[in-house]
Amino acid sequence: MAKLGEENMKQAKVLNEIEIRKLIKVCELTRYAERNRLIVMLSFLSGMRAVEIANLRVSNVISDTNEVLDLIVLNKEQTKGNKRQTVVVSKQLKKEIMRFIAKFPNILKNKNGFLLKTQKGNFNSQTIQNLFRQLFELANIQQASSHSGRRTFITKLSENGVAVAVIQKLARHSSLATTQRYIEVSEDKLFNAVNSI
Repeated sequence: MAKLGEENMKQAKVLNEIEIRKLIKVCELTRYAERNRLIVMLSFLSGMRAVEIANLRVSNVISDTNEVLDLIVLNKEQTKGNKRQTVVVSKQLKKEIMRFIAKFPNILKNKNGFLLKTQKGNFNSQTIQNLFRQLFELANIQQASSHSGRRTFITKLSENGVAVAVIQKLARHSSLATTQRYIEVSEDKLFNAVNSI
């Protein structure tokens, strides 16, 4: 399954289903299994960036009535590029958040507090990136980084036939060209496309 273009080689690896399952399994073996699983899911199921995951507050994901929100609204201090962003929450991601909250219900006591914490306090973009690096090493997945979840999310949307303009909105890119650079196109996909005619 060769990739086209050298630029794809420099970008974070797009994971297949087997690798994603392997990564989730590795999370279960870590000391903070539930937290690490949710971090991975936020990346792979919504395309959230490391900085956005690190800055998530309980109030971003949980309503006043303790329900998981359909949209995560991030203020400009929580995102890349100093812009307010909205993240759409899928049914699967909702389940993952509910699972985490069920395991740690005390989180709901402080809605202004951070959703995810380290042993020493709060995450930042770098500590999220470091955690992903450790998880990928444990899972023996090469060329992957904290950006792999985001690239996998965007590529899967494309493979499922979602229009690029919609993907751009879900990825929260200001430029369509940026979104197109994220989508991995393998030779197998090209052969499948021409053989579908």
